[in-house]
Amino acid sequence: MNCIFCQIINKQLPATITYEDPQVIAFKDAHPKAPIHQLIVPRQHIASLNELDANHGTLIGKLILIAKQLAKQFAIAESGYRTVFNCNKDAGQLVFHIHLHLLGGRLLHWPPG
Repeated sequence: MNCIFCQIINKQLPATITYEDPQVIAFKDAHPKAPIHQLIVPRQHIASLNELDANHGTLIGKLILIAKQLAKQFAIAESGYRTVFNCNKDAGQLVFHIHLHLLGGRLLHWPPG
């Protein structure tokens, strides 16, 4: 598979991994938009949010709970952080394997852009 996230999951490409379990992996974004910018990625290849169904509810909930855990780990839980799913090209999705962005460590403006 040509998916860069699948290659990271399979340890074919290097990444700074910050969380790992049988269903999910998290790692530092290679092009961070904030001092803390983590990507929380299911190991199962799902191209975009549009491919989710009711059976994925637990998995998506787990991604959010891991974001909360990482926010505490990186000491941004109290000051604040943002979580973002991008869906498809116009929303800025560059890698077509769903992933949750965790951003923090600075003031995040709204709207984001």
